[in-house]
Amino acid sequence: MKNNKTLNMTSGNPTRLLILFAIPMLIGNLFQQAYNLADSIIVGKYVGSAALAAVGSTGSVTFLFFSVCNGISSGAGIVTSQYFGAGDTQRVKRAIANSAYIMFSTSLVMGILAFFAAPAILRFMDTTADIIATSTLYMRISCIGVPLIGVYNYASSMLRALGDSRTPLYFLIFSCFLNIGMDLLFVCVFDMGVFGAAVATIIAQLIAGFSCLFYALKTNPYFKLSRDDFQVDRVVITQSVRLGIPLAMQWAMIAVSTTALQRFVNSFGTAAVAANTAVSRIEQLVHQPYGSLGAALATYSGQNYGAGKLDRVKDGLKHGMIMSAVFSLLMLIINQTLGVPIISIFVDDLEVIQIGAQALRLTSWFYIFLATIYMTRGILNGVGDALFAFINGVVEMLARIFLPMLMVLIPSVGMWGIWWTAGLAWFISAVFCMLRYISWRKKTNATVG
Repeated sequence: MKNNKTLNMTSGNPTRLLILFAIPMLIGNLFQQAYNLADSIIVGKYVGSAALAAVGSTGSVTFLFFSVCNGISSGAGIVTSQYFGAGDTQRVKRAIANSAYIMFSTSLVMGILAFFAAPAILRFMDTTADIIATSTLYMRISCIGVPLIGVYNYASSMLRALGDSRTPLYFLIFSCFLNIGMDLLFVCVFDMGVFGAAVATIIAQLIAGFSCLFYALKTNPYFKLSRDDFQVDRVVITQSVRLGIPLAMQWAMIAVSTTALQRFVNSFGTAAVAANTAVSRIEQLVHQPYGSLGAALATYSGQNYGAGKLDRVKDGLKHGMIMSAVFSLLMLIINQTLGVPIISIFVDDLEVIQIGAQALRLTSWFYIFLATIYMTRGILNGVGDALFAFINGVVEMLARIFLPMLMVLIPSVGMWGIWWTAGLAWFISAVFCMLRYISWRKKTNATVG
């Protein structure tokens, strides 16, 4: 079955293939982050630093619920990519159909849980009294969008498993511009504040999700599904869940640790929360090239693993690390020299700007370890190393929970322990990722030998 939008990555130059796959994903991910950036910039500039802090205080919590859905979609995508690499068209279609059951039920449950748990979670995080009402409102509205994002994640993960990273991009770009336009309309014209920013995002997510799915159903031959394809396939579901749950737990534990860190941030007051919000939004952008390359490596390794080409799987890490190291150096230079003007985009408060700029200078020294995490994780996820996803999540969670406890014991560190914790957590996680990859290589070499 041929489709000019799919990309078979089992032959050809790895760097070229990874770039071809990653660039559309990167552009899409950048536009995805523009949702959050638009909310943060418009709220920070036109409503104020307290409103910006309210939006930022919910980020780690909503990520917790979104991450479960993302993990499940990643597991389903890995299974689909392996069948695609093996040339098993029937299994590919079964995987696409059965993944829908898993994805939609998961996203609906997560959305409902997040909506009702919002007030209790924010109180547990010691969210300051002056922003907790606004934070609860923003989080609850955002959580309505979990099932909508689930639709987009389902369609995009299936398409990317087939090597098509372009189609999800087109709809995401449109919805992003729509979101920014409605942000400006609802916040600046109608004076709807944080509520308006959240509603704008929900509408944009709705359009992105259903338009992408509808287009895939109409144009991609692998989405031309029969009634038989929708029969429950226990093998496909079991494999998707076996891979997806550890990935979901990995991201969920990272989200839990980020939430614990947010509680630490909240203890330093509104200015620190606002600065951390701005820094987090910038670093979400920094994550995108790493994440895109990591996702490209997951599809690349999944297809080649399914085709039995282990040497190409191993060669993929080298190519990914070279590209991500160059980007790490570039971002280090930018953050060291342009921290103040970057943070000034978000807010006019001088105290917040100074704190945020220094925080960027600190964390940028650790970006190479962030690159290592994404590259090794992409390879290991693609070959189906489900156990490691869980282990890596535990490691990062423990680092983010216990490091702040140590940081507060150092008088000279104080508030800066927020960002020292982030950097050191990346370092520790990167070490464990590399050790796991080395172990996998030794195992496969022994098997082949």
